[in-house]
Parts: sequence; structure tokens; C-alpha cells
Amino acid sequence: MKRFYLNNIVFYIAGGAAVLFVISYFIPAFFEIAGLLLLLLVIAVVVDTILIYSKKKGMVASRDVSERFSIGDPNKVFIYVFNNYGFTVKASIIDELPAQFQERKWMRKIIVAGNEQYNLEYTVRPDTRGEYVFHDINVFVHGPLKLARRHYVFREEQVVKVYPSYIQMRRYQLLAVSNRLQEAGVKRIRKIGHSMEFEQIKEYVIGDDYRTINWKATARKDALMVNNYTDERSQQIYCLINKGRVMKMPFHGMTLLDHAINASLVLSNVALVKQDKAGLITFEKNLDTFLLADKKPTQMNMVLETLYKQRTDFLESDFEKLFSVIRNRVTNRSLLVLFTNFESLESLQREMNALKKIAKYHLLLVVFFENTEMKSLLEGKASSLEDIYIKAIAEKFAFEKRQMVKELHKNGIPSILTTPENLTINTINKYLELKTRMSI
Repeated sequence: MKRFYLNNIVFYIAGGAAVLFVISYFIPAFFEIAGLLLLLLVIAVVVDTILIYSKKKGMVASRDVSERFSIGDPNKVFIYVFNNYGFTVKASIIDELPAQFQERKWMRKIIVAGNEQYNLEYTVRPDTRGEYVFHDINVFVHGPLKLARRHYVFREEQVVKVYPSYIQMRRYQLLAVSNRLQEAGVKRIRKIGHSMEFEQIKEYVIGDDYRTINWKATARKDALMVNNYTDERSQQIYCLINKGRVMKMPFHGMTLLDHAINASLVLSNVALVKQDKAGLITFEKNLDTFLLADKKPTQMNMVLETLYKQRTDFLESDFEKLFSVIRNRVTNRSLLVLFTNFESLESLQREMNALKKIAKYHLLLVVFFENTEMKSLLEGKASSLEDIYIKAIAEKFAFEKRQMVKELHKNGIPSILTTPENLTINTINKYLELKTRMSI
């Protein structure tokens, strides 16, 4: 009986009968009407209750959810409800979502025909990495007369791990494999010169560069033979992720750190598709993770698992320790993509000495973020003296961001100033540009 409920209409009708009983004190004719109404209500409730309790398992529900979710992306969840009753029922479904979603009013109303299955689909968008626990599925079945409800509880506890955005990674991987990265906004960059990594010797065909003719092979074959070159491969690409205080700023429900982790995952995957070696370094006050650059088949899975486990207290980061680790453990010249953030020119200048030391031995690419809140202030209209003051301060901060780019360029360090939403595509564009220009 704990799972038996009466719908509101029962109380409304009972309340109406009570009003008629009161009126019957003054007009006795209403007494029989009220009694008849109450009797019919009781009979109807009993009949409705018998119908919904006529089967032990009148409704069966189950949940189908992936073992892992992709952070920042819509992830599908399916609930299958089967109606074992011989009549059409109206049901309300409450799925007990993980606490991280803070969703306390989730409910779906459905109508299921007799002996039929209803497939319910909905999406969730997780904003933090970690374990999410789905609990029970609650189904409230209304009787045919809509007077009584029966509550079914299905124990469907499931743990789902939220990983960095592997959906985004797969999308770029598919485009990279099929040489269609332009569809995602990646620029086609004209190649300067040609690579000097030898691939094979082949017969000359019209259009081949005559400067690549191999005269020794030509003499042996008695036909024009040319050297064929390919893009240089097996270059080392490291993603350096700052997990310090400056990466705590939120954007679309996710921190800058999570945006950087998503971009690192995609960039590592594209690098492996391009036959380069991908590695990973995360740091804050101390070095946290060092994954040696490699291109073995399991490398992508190692990158994904490493990024999933990243935790931080958002302390102040130590760039000098980062340089020390890189100098001792990254022996070959590599492309180092540093995901960090600077909110003032002074904060950049404090770390400039360490950045210049790193750039002396490797190709360092600094990726930092535009303040989107400042951008919205700049685009808005100032209607009061206070608005003018706020807009002037916003322009000062925006100008300082551009000054940072110039300061890095002046010290021979390429950089990307980007919004979090364009982080991935801008980073891939820059990586392919540096690779095409043979800067690595």
C-alpha cells in the first residue's frame, strides 16, 4: 500500500460531495445526491485499483546507457518501458539522475498501448569528469479511470564514467583519416618547399619535379627515375596542461582546464593519425603527469585514461619546475603546446623567463584564452557613466591580451589567443601550419 496513490481528481470529487453534504443541511434533497456521488466514487476507485493491481508485473522498465560519457557533449540515455496490461495506460516516469546534474524535477509523461513497448530517449550533458551514478527508475501507472496510481520501482543503479570529449576526438579523427579536416574549419595551408624524408624511387611521370631525378638509378634502369619524398613523421608533440589557479575560470559550465583537456585529447589523436608521437605533461605547483611521447597502438588509450584521472586544487603553478622536467626528460626537439591563461601583462612577464628557457630547446606554442565576459562588455552600449567606466576597463584588459601576443612573438614564441569554444580548431590549425612549414 505504500506504492498506492490517489489522483487529485478523487479529492476534488470527494470535496464536492462534502460541500453537497453541507448544503443538504439547508436543502435536504442534496443529501441523497451527495451520498450517491460518494458511493460511485468509492466504486470507481476500487475498480481502478483492481485493474492496475491485476498483474504483479504490469509494467517493466529498464535503462540502456553507455559505460562512459563524453564531457561537454550531449550523451543519449534510453529507457525501455513494456506494458503488460491488456489496456492502454498513461504513465509518469522519474529517472533518478546522478547528483552532479542537480536535476530535481526530471519527469516524462508517456502513453503506452496494451502489450506494447515504449522507447524513451533523452540526453544529458555532463560538465565535470568523474563517476556519475544513475539510481532507480520510478514508474507511476494511472488506471484507466485516472483515479488511482500504482508506483513501480526498478532497481537500475549504474555507474557511468565521464571522460574528456571522445566524441569530439572521433569526429576529428574521421576527418583527419579521410583528409577532410577542412569541413571542421581547419585551414588548407600552402606547403613551403618540400620535405626531405625519403620514401621510394619511382619512374618519372610528367609533372614530377625534375630536381628530384636520381641519376644513378636512371643509369641502371635506362629510364628516368625520381626520388619520392613524403612528409616528415615521428615528430614529438607534447601537450602541456597548466592545472593551476588561472584555469579555474568557467565557460559554458566547464572550467578552462576541462576545455584544455578536451583540446589536448583531440590534438593528440590528430598527431597520431599524422604519424607523429603524442605525449602529455600536466603540472601545477609540482609536476603531476608525464606521459612519454610515442605512437604505439595503445598510446591514445593511455592519453585518454591519463586525462580522465586529472584532479587539481587550482594552486599557483611553477613554470621553473616545468622547465626543469622538460630539460631533463624531453631530450629531442619537440613541439610543446602549452595550455595556460594570463589575465594581465604582469602575470605573463613573471613567467617569461621560464618560457624563454623552454623555447630555447623546443618549439613552444603558448595557447591562452580570451575573456568572453570582457568581449560582451566591449560589444555592448554604454548608457551611463558607470557603463563608460566599466567599458574602459574592459578595453584595457582586451588591449593587454593583444600586448601579450606581441610580447611572446617578440621573444620568438608563437601563440594562440582564442575563445574556449574555438580552442580545439584553432590549436589544430596552428599544429598543421607549423608541421607544413616544417618548423618542428
